[in-house]
Amino acid sequence: MRMISRSIASLSAVLSLMCSSLPAYAWHDKTHLSVAEAAGFELWYSSAAPDVAKSKSEFRLAEEKNHYFSNNAGKEVDAAMVMEQVARYNKPDDEDGHLYGAIIGAVRAYQAVSASGKYAEYPLVFCSHYIGDLSMPLHNTPYDDFNKSRHSVNDGIIESNARNNIGFIQRNMEDIAIGNEADLAREIAIVANTSRRLGIKIRQEKRDMTKNEAYIQVTRSASLFKAVLKYVGKKTA
Repeated sequence: MRMISRSIASLSAVLSLMCSSLPAYAWHDKTHLSVAEAAGFELWYSSAAPDVAKSKSEFRLAEEKNHYFSNNAGKEVDAAMVMEQVARYNKPDDEDGHLYGAIIGAVRAYQAVSASGKYAEYPLVFCSHYIGDLSMPLHNTPYDDFNKSRHSVNDGIIESNARNNIGFIQRNMEDIAIGNEADLAREIAIVANTSRRLGIKIRQEKRDMTKNEAYIQVTRSASLFKAVLKYVGKKTA
């Protein structure tokens, strides 16, 4: 398993409470923006838009399932599981969610629109957001009482300072090579498993993520999204 080994400094957190009846989000807006900007995405400023779309009732059922995978069975994620989810992209009738397949679905959507000669950036906006969600532990574990009560607090662990630490994220990013869809599925599974294991750990210890853990997680997302941008032929800043 690839690990980010550099030491990540502890930074201050913003804590906010969420009513458990509200839909679960992953990372607050500034954290999502920071992941996308660190990856060099030209439209980084739009990367919170999928949560905006999800907030409208007419879009919510189709979109929200793209943002998480509950993994109620507690299975190790592999490339086959990732690929099995792709057909469920944008499908509302999927209780467990299909975050992993949504990433590949968004990449395919970009490739299809780009091949048609039309403006194709918006699928990458969704892809950037999904890859951000991928590193959030509570979007890779069951949405139980622990998850509901601590979700928003963990979303906001680094929200107050993420925009000031883009360079820090970039310095700790790793190079990931993606040459085909199989490589992409494998890399999605790697990040998903690190997130799932951290989710299990904080449950067992009855605590929230540390700021150190949150920065390690978002750095994994930024690294993977930069690799996706290269894979689809986009220049990164």
